[in-house]
Amino acid sequence: MGKDVGGEKKKRRDGETMAVMSLQQNPIQQFQVKFKEAETGFKSWLSKQKLPVEAAVVTAMGGVQGAFIGGLMGTLSPEMPQTGVDPQAMASLQQTQALVGGPLVQARNFAAITGVNAGIACVMKRIRGKEDLESAVVAAFGSGVAYSLVSAGLQGQPMNAITTAAGFSLFQGIFFKLGERFSKPSVEDPYYTRARSMLLKLGLEKYEKNFKKGLLADPTLPLLTDSALKDVSIPPGPRLLILDHIQRDPELKGKRGSRG
Repeated sequence: MGKDVGGEKKKRRDGETMAVMSLQQNPIQQFQVKFKEAETGFKSWLSKQKLPVEAAVVTAMGGVQGAFIGGLMGTLSPEMPQTGVDPQAMASLQQTQALVGGPLVQARNFAAITGVNAGIACVMKRIRGKEDLESAVVAAFGSGVAYSLVSAGLQGQPMNAITTAAGFSLFQGIFFKLGERFSKPSVEDPYYTRARSMLLKLGLEKYEKNFKKGLLADPTLPLLTDSALKDVSIPPGPRLLILDHIQRDPELKGKRGSRG
């Protein structure tokens, strides 16, 4: 009788181990977890750098991103013909052409727009300590000026540059206010900090709402059981991963043992 019970327990543990290994070997899930960890680490490192370093890195990254997007868009649109164009309207035409030009043209202009916008926004956030409408408008104005310079060159009329920058600022301000109205800022709940970190590490962050719904806050982690996780509608596979993580965590395992 004792051997049968022991054998059943061993089979169940082996089955749970296989399920855990199967889920942990999911390459897409592993990549997502690694990517988020790397992104969080990079942002943490960048925030500790001096302002010129942070602004330079953010500007460069924004420029590269913009160049990629612009180059991709440029492959889908033909060059605008320039024959028979009134010389007085050449500056305006060159700015318009940036939106329908070839890959190199759009890569150059989008790199200027996104790079300058990201750099100014970074500086404003570091100085002001927040992201608000004023910072967004200033960043958009700067990107509008940069766009005018690279698309029309120094021969472009200053009034065109100011008008373009003002248009950028106006649209950015409208989008910012719409974003504030239709999106709720995510506020991290301090009672679920460790639970959130655990779920992120396991690639199960979508089940955070289940934890909050069942009031499974950080102090309850050492007490979690399969039935408790089942009660908040977490599937069997993720339940095994969560319980295995708690069992392997020295601090949580110690608390579980002391309470037992």
